[in-house]
Amino acid sequence: MEYILSKREGGCVFCAYAKAAPSTFEEALLLVATEHAFVVLNRFPFAAGHLLVVPRRHEAKLEELSEAEYDALFRLAREAATRLGRAVQSQGLNIGLNLGRAAGAGIADHLHVHIVPRWEGDTNFMPVIGDVRVMPQHLQATFRQLLPYFSDVPGRVHG
Repeated sequence: MEYILSKREGGCVFCAYAKAAPSTFEEALLLVATEHAFVVLNRFPFAAGHLLVVPRRHEAKLEELSEAEYDALFRLAREAATRLGRAVQSQGLNIGLNLGRAAGAGIADHLHVHIVPRWEGDTNFMPVIGDVRVMPQHLQATFRQLLPYFSDVPGRVHG
C-alpha cells in the first residue's frame, strides 16, 4: 500500500533523492551520491539488498543521457555491484533496466538500474501463494550493513 500511495504524492521520488542533503541519507536509504548518479536501497525490494543506481537528471531514455551521465551511471553500477556482492556474499547478481512501462518499469519516467543479490534456492513460495514478500532483514539494518562498503566510491560528492 505504501508504494501505491507514494506514487500519488506527485513529483519524482528519484529527483527527490537527487536533492537530498547528506544529513538525510540514512533516512532516505541513500548509500552514495556522485556528481551524475546515486545508489539507493529499493524501498520495495525483490530481495534484501536490492539496490537502484539512478542518474541525477530526470530522464526516461538511456540514449538521452549525456556521455558523462551514461559513463557515470554505469561506472557507479559496476562499483555498486562489486561492493554489494562483497557486503552480502551473494552467489550471483541480477542487474538490469526496465525501460518503459511495457518493460515493467514501476517508475518509467526516470530510468534506473536494478542490482539484486541472489543465492541458490533464494526464491520462495510466499509471493506466489500468499501475495506476501518475506524480507530477512529490515531496510535500515541493510543500509547500515552496506554503508561502509560505499565509503570510498570514486567521485563521491556527499556524505
